[in-house]
Amino acid sequence: MLSPAPDGPLPSAIFLQRCLTTLAEDGYTSVVTAALTALEQLPFLAAGFEEHEQLRLLTHDLVLLGVGPDALLRRALDGDRPAVLDVDAASFSPFWQLDVWSLQDALDATPFTRFRVAVGPDGERGAVIGYAIGGRTQKRGYLQRLAVHPAWQGRGFGAALVLDSLRWMRRRGVERAVVNTQFANEAAYGLYLRLGFREAREGLAVLRRELS
Repeated sequence: MLSPAPDGPLPSAIFLQRCLTTLAEDGYTSVVTAALTALEQLPFLAAGFEEHEQLRLLTHDLVLLGVGPDALLRRALDGDRPAVLDVDAASFSPFWQLDVWSLQDALDATPFTRFRVAVGPDGERGAVIGYAIGGRTQKRGYLQRLAVHPAWQGRGFGAALVLDSLRWMRRRGVERAVVNTQFANEAAYGLYLRLGFREAREGLAVLRRELS
């Protein structure tokens, strides 16, 4: 995966071509980008990338946060990561599933991170049935990832995890939170709208380039 550095200048098409050459020499056959704005896409398109999938971008001003449903949430532990990845695999199509490395990338994407899990009816020793990763950079917050196992969806765990992240952001001075989701993921889209997110006019896109 190639992505512009946070808060840094956009890479040039020439630089991206050098990156692609290096990746091809290392045996990679395709490259995708992170979710990019229209401006961020420009050098990648010039380097031969094509649109793979469009995403909705939603924002929240954190002024009004509703009362979430009762759910047992706790801090995620290192030992929870295999269960978190199992939940993720059950919740997303193969292209969007996280692995050990991309999970760590999500946790490292911002200077400050909140990693929480929802557990089943057996209390803190219960199985992990959902998780959320929230992050913040100065006054901006990011809901990096949200997943609830399909067997437990529709019971309020997703809403509880989202509101937990948003309250954490507001306590720390965040003024605006963002999240993105696939156009096909109507359940997530509806959840975010119910919790006060509003869709931005400009969406995002993931780009792809074949190397073979």
